[in-house]
Amino acid sequence: MNTDQVFELLQDAGVSESTSIQTVRRWLREGKIKYEGGKRSRETVCIIDDTDQAFDLLKDAGVSESISNQIVRRWLHEGRIKYEGSRNKKTDYIVDDTTSKLFIDDCTNQNMDEMIHRLTLKIQAQEKHIEGLEELHENAKHRIIEQRDKLKKEVATLKNKENKLQSEIRNLVKQNIELRNELKKLKESKGDHYTLTSSTQLNNYSKKLGLSKMASNKEVLAEYKGLLKITHPDQGGNAKLFHYIKTDYDNFRNSTKDK
Repeated sequence: MNTDQVFELLQDAGVSESTSIQTVRRWLREGKIKYEGGKRSRETVCIIDDTDQAFDLLKDAGVSESISNQIVRRWLHEGRIKYEGSRNKKTDYIVDDTTSKLFIDDCTNQNMDEMIHRLTLKIQAQEKHIEGLEELHENAKHRIIEQRDKLKKEVATLKNKENKLQSEIRNLVKQNIELRNELKKLKESKGDHYTLTSSTQLNNYSKKLGLSKMASNKEVLAEYKGLLKITHPDQGGNAKLFHYIKTDYDNFRNSTKDK
């Protein structure tokens, strides 16, 4: 048999084209195929000496044993194999070659070029995909940085507001304590009710509110209204302090009505 016939057998056995070429080249290198110059024969039917040689050929080409059994039976039926072997002896299949080695090399080179071209296209596609992923990663990173900076600013703003609120609370507590002390002193000196004269009463109210002794009744009333608004429970104020201020406010307003 020549290389064309061997290649045909491998193709008929279902071996891929690239594997068939590599197998033929290996057999040439290992001396399992002889080179003889001269005419190139082309027989319509490839003849193998026996089934043992066919099994060895298929096994060496990487065909499984179950598939080899089916192929050998078919080849024997088609007349491609001369006779059945014993399957006990080792056989080296020596195949006459009249096909140039250059033909095989050209086929191999063509397959390699095609494989390289496909791999190049695949690599280019993967590189574009990677570039797209890198761009998405960069955009996501920038968005995260912007969100982080925004959150930092918001946290700083909330801390400033918290500090201001705490300062206001401390001031209100201080005023609350001062008012409680004033009310306590008044209660200790005058009892539970205010029975002061109009002039003394106005001065006491003005003093408690931190106003001038010359403050008018309208100014005193306006200051009381401001304190009542701040200390009202609905506005987050102290209910007890609101009650004390409201009592003073009512007493002062009643005293001014009596005039």
